[in-house]
Amino acid sequence: MYVSPALRMSTPKAQALIEAHPFGVLVGDDLQATHLPLQLSRDEGEFGTLYGHFARANPHWQALEGRRVLAIFSGPHAYVSPTWYATRPAVPTWNYAAVHAEGRFERLDGAATAALIKRSLAHFEPGLLNDKVTLDDAFRDRLLAGIVGFRLPIASLQGKAKLGQQRSAADQAGVAAGLRDSAAPEARALWRYMQDQAGGTEAP
Repeated sequence: MYVSPALRMSTPKAQALIEAHPFGVLVGDDLQATHLPLQLSRDEGEFGTLYGHFARANPHWQALEGRRVLAIFSGPHAYVSPTWYATRPAVPTWNYAAVHAEGRFERLDGAATAALIKRSLAHFEPGLLNDKVTLDDAFRDRLLAGIVGFRLPIASLQGKAKLGQQRSAADQAGVAAGLRDSAAPEARALWRYMQDQAGGTEAP
């Protein structure tokens, strides 16, 4: 991913985007891609380690085993109208935040996969951990037999936040107002992200 210095995220901000937008895409060197949720463990390795699982029936995990793969995460993004700028002439663009994480795919054994699923439940819906009606032990064990857990120690982490930082303060204010007032949910999500990155406290 091309990232100019002005748009480069720090490692903590790139990690924060992964945690806020954990549904990623895994791509191998054969250009197969699988969309799946990934959990980040920040404290494992220089950039952290990603954890996830495949359906065992999906042959993609076999193609990835032991190989370097790319995990792609998309954060907020939206169309930016040139009419929002104070400076004219201007052209439309698309602002966005994205992160690429690269590492070597390592398959987990059964015990580690079971621990991963337990940790996933604790993160996304902790109430299911003790809900023996919705997810009883026998049903859970059958599901575990049908998945393949993996970890991806991150060797390279790139984050890009293209938010119009290079434009004048007046242009940036115009874009913020345009996104804030848009009826499109993705535009308002990008505005909230921009406010957060700038430390803003303005209410939606």
